[in-house]
Amino acid sequence: MKTLKILLGLGALGALAGLGFLYSGIYSMGADDEHTKPVYWALETLRERSIAVRSKDIAVPPLDDPQMLLSGGADYNDMCAGCHLKPGVKSSDMAMGLYPQPPNLAKGAAEHGHEGDDHGDAAASAARQFWIIKHGIKASGMPAWGKTHYDARIWAMVAFLQKLPQLDETQYQILTARAEPMTGHAGHTEEGMAP
Repeated sequence: MKTLKILLGLGALGALAGLGFLYSGIYSMGADDEHTKPVYWALETLRERSIAVRSKDIAVPPLDDPQMLLSGGADYNDMCAGCHLKPGVKSSDMAMGLYPQPPNLAKGAAEHGHEGDDHGDAAASAARQFWIIKHGIKASGMPAWGKTHYDARIWAMVAFLQKLPQLDETQYQILTARAEPMTGHAGHTEEGMAP
């Protein structure tokens, strides 16, 4: 019984010390001040395990449709390249200002620090990318595009991401150009064409 009281007392003291630390404001949350190694490790481990658990049962559709690649490429260029870069671009103001810095997806997984965590398995990697694009990552600057984009559109971005590390600057420019809508003689958009 005495041991139990000591353990409860130590637990209460630990909880009070933790609350004191949280409310003290000592720990800097500025994006220009890196986390300590233990905090960074804990947050990175939490992120990777959370994504792995939530993406493991996602069924990956065929991603080899050229239309998916073109559609996903245009979306990537519009919505992602500012942070995740494109071939031939080493950095951007947006990417430099974020902490942790977003991975350069124009490089392979091993080159941007994600050689483990199932990234060698194409289906697991695609499921992981889909989950991240759809749900985002808290406190990282990665938005949850699933709030504004349907799943097929997100899968098209995943299809593009699968090819991105193999693209050079010219190929990237071709695959990310957004098609202009066709117009009739009166300047109206043809029926069935996306504006």
